[in-house]
Order: sequence, then C-alpha cells, then structure tokens
Amino acid sequence: MVALGGGHGLQATLSALRRVTDDVTAVVTVADDGGSSGRLRRELGMLPPGDLRKALAALAGADDDGRMWAELVEHRFGGAGALAGHAVGNLLLAGLLDVLGDPVAVLDRVSALMGVRGRVLPMCTEPLDMEAEVVGIDRDPDARSTIRGQVAIASTPGRVKRIHLYATNGERKKPTACPEAVRAVHEADAVVLGPGSWFTSVLPHVLVPELHDALLATGARRVVVLNLVPQPGETAGFSPEQHLDVLSQHAPGLRVESVLADTDSVPTPDRLHAAAEEMGARALLDRIALHEQPGRHDPAALAASLMAACERRTDRWR
Repeated sequence: MVALGGGHGLQATLSALRRVTDDVTAVVTVADDGGSSGRLRRELGMLPPGDLRKALAALAGADDDGRMWAELVEHRFGGAGALAGHAVGNLLLAGLLDVLGDPVAVLDRVSALMGVRGRVLPMCTEPLDMEAEVVGIDRDPDARSTIRGQVAIASTPGRVKRIHLYATNGERKKPTACPEAVRAVHEADAVVLGPGSWFTSVLPHVLVPELHDALLATGARRVVVLNLVPQPGETAGFSPEQHLDVLSQHAPGLRVESVLADTDSVPTPDRLHAAAEEMGARALLDRIALHEQPGRHDPAALAASLMAACERRTDRWR
C-alpha cells in the first residue's frame, strides 16, 4: 500500500493502513515553507522535515519504545529562544541530513530507530516551491492573482484555481521525483491519494512528471479519499465532487478505481457518484469519521473502507 499526501491528512491514512499491512510506503510532499520546517529550510537549504516527521510518527512501532519515539519526535520546544517552536523530530532529521546528505538514507535510519512499520519517502529529494492562481482577491472577481508559497496558498482568502510546482533552484524547472517513490508507486497493490489539504498536500504529487506517469501506468488499484469538511482558504465552499473535478483538471489522464467519502459529508450523493464515474471510479460512502470529532477520520473505520475498496467488496458500496 502506498499513500501519497502530507500533513495531518497523510497521518490519518497511515494510521488506517498500518492496521491492514506492515508493507506501507508514505510518499510525502516537500513544499512546506512555514513554521519550524520553513525556518530550517531557509537557514539550511534542506528539505522541509515537518510532513516527513508526521509520517514517521504515524508509522512508529506499536511497542513502548515506538510510542516513546513518536511522542518525542512530535514534541515542540517552548519558550522564546532560538529553539522555540521547533519539533525535536525536525531537528533530528536536519542533523542527519547535514551528516549523511541523502534524504532517503536519513529517513531509513530514523525509521529503524523508531521501529517504523513500512517506509517514509520524500516526493522529491529537493525542496519545492509552489505557486497558485487565485481569484476573488482583486476588485475584478474574475481576475487571477499569483500567490507564492504553501502557507500563503493554504490561508488565501481567495479561491484557488490552479497550482504549479517548481524545483527550488531559481530556474523554475519542473521537479524531479525521488526514484524510490516512483518505484513504490509502480510496484504497489494499491495507491491512496488523500485526504489532506487538497491543493498543497494532495495535488502536488500529480504535478511531478515521473510520479504523474507512474500513477497513470501502475497496475495498482488507485483510491481517492475525500476530506470530511472543506478546508478554510484552500477549498472553502467546495463540494465533494469539486475535489474530484480539480484533481482531473490537474491530471487529465488520471483514472481511479475507487473514491471514498464519509456518508455525512456528501449532501448530494448522486453528484459524487457521477463525478467518480467520469474518472472511471465507483464511489463508496461509509461512516469513516470519529463520532466525538466529526472533522477527523476514524482509523479503524477508514481501514475497513479502504480494504472494501481494494477488495471490491460490493456489500460495502452505497
């Protein structure tokens, strides 16, 4: 099972997939430019470690040592000094990157330390820059403005229409995928896209040419997991089917087999079924949100729905 994404959305997927198999690979976005990750990226020129750290914590061993490591790497320093706001895991990854230089080797070393079940890989081995075409922030409501940077895009008051991804080398070149990530997609039994920040965590994967081509060519069952609620800024006001429309616009040739959504998050199921069919998929509506926290996925329920989608169990389809 290969999961593509970043941040808390990818953590939700990994928390579900680890209940299904130990053979899980996380392919993580590397365009973050805010918080601790942004500071380390600017000061050291390194990959932003935050989303990679979250994926490692999600797959950490289930024993006492694994839980201790997961808690430690997620711990943030307080106070007002130079370390304030930095996560311990970010500094650990930064130090190892400075020593070893190879992000894949670093992640494999930390995975062994934490007893990670599976593997964590960066989408690309160099940090990426993100731009978005946005409407609704100019006097002319149809005028497109350009916003640069993942944090700025995620918090824009406008409506994101399209994103672009570039290698951070000043030449605006297309990014080059991590070869191990491309291989993982090709060799997967199932590939999961989403949930997560749609424009800044999910869609970037289809904008990396080698990953895009691997997603089209893989023999894996491709599954899209939709968000439980629209995200303020990026997808405010989006219906579930609009998420699929945006995915198709950024990757016109992409076909998927299954689309998962929470029953209570889909006000017009017929529209979602129709949008899924346009991508070659069937929509599975299931109860996959936590009862006590409706905005968060229930790992056990999501795991069961993912298995139903991958096994094409028709008894679970609505």
